[in-house]
Amino acid sequence: MLNHLMKIVAGCGLAAVCLAQAPPPAAPASNVANPTYVSIPLEITVNRPAAEVWKRVGKYCDIGEWFQMGCTIVSGKDGEFGAVRSVAGEILVGKTELSYTYTQAPRAGRPYNLYHGTLEARPLTATTSKLVYTLVFDNSMLADDAAREKDKAQKAAQFTRALENMKIIAEGGTLPPAPARGGR
Repeated sequence: MLNHLMKIVAGCGLAAVCLAQAPPPAAPASNVANPTYVSIPLEITVNRPAAEVWKRVGKYCDIGEWFQMGCTIVSGKDGEFGAVRSVAGEILVGKTELSYTYTQAPRAGRPYNLYHGTLEARPLTATTSKLVYTLVFDNSMLADDAAREKDKAQKAAQFTRALENMKIIAEGGTLPPAPARGGR
């Protein structure tokens, strides 16, 4: 009986050593053959201190005001890691005192584009700051270079307007009416 028990213990020990030395399976880098990662860094100077700017436009669902669309927290708590907002199902994945980073989760039936965005208020002087909005995504699933450039230009224009709206809000102004959506 003791001999049988020793064989079992030795076999388990050998299996543990083998498992510990086996390399982990490689994770796929992307679900597309040739990703084309794009970054769009945008910024705008604001005539207010960074902390004041962030207080006015930096809450996770403030996007609803400066993008002039609805936003609610659909899961988790506003401003906490893992919070999900109704805007494209975006998930809060990182934050600092004056910034946050979000991602969009994969969706069934669509190639995952690794979409991430970061919004940050940076102090410039005691009375001025800079809002920095950076987008990163893969647009390789679009038909060709012309389609990829068009997509990048549309996103840059959309988020430039958002930064301009944030500046207006942070400086105490009133936003102009939202542009018509859907070509109407």
